[in-house]
Amino acid sequence: MRYLAAITLLVLAMALAQPVAAQSFNAGFDAAKRGDYATALKHFRPLANQGHAAAQNNLGWMYHRGHGVTQDYAEALRLFRLSAKQGNAMAQTNVGLMYHRGYGVTQDYAEALRLFRLSAKQGNAMAQTNVGLMYHRGYGVTQDYAEALRLFRLSA
Repeated sequence: MRYLAAITLLVLAMALAQPVAAQSFNAGFDAAKRGDYATALKHFRPLANQGHAAAQNNLGWMYHRGHGVTQDYAEALRLFRLSAKQGNAMAQTNVGLMYHRGYGVTQDYAEALRLFRLSAKQGNAMAQTNVGLMYHRGYGVTQDYAEALRLFRLSA
């Protein structure tokens, strides 16, 4: 009986935690949009530490840009990777951008392309555009205007 009660409480706590996490994330997102990065940080950091993929990505973006924190590409990359490993398409794109541009890592078009493709397969328009740009410019791939156009149309 105790076991059943403990399981019931755990399931209830998990069910209640989801809306609270969503509310906190949304409050952080709204604060970041307003430029209130101190408030955004207060919401994103605890969620990111709990493994919330979108919060990890957004906190990573704050470190990447130096919004409310000291700019730190290594910390941005660490957070983006945590989120990307959970399948977050935007985080995959962000890690790809860091490799594409050499932010905090050695520039690596092949790795950027791999990450952009992962994100693009999930329908992320920014990633589709980035893969298209790589084909258009011949970055890490043989230049292919037809493939670039296909990807640009897909992202549109």
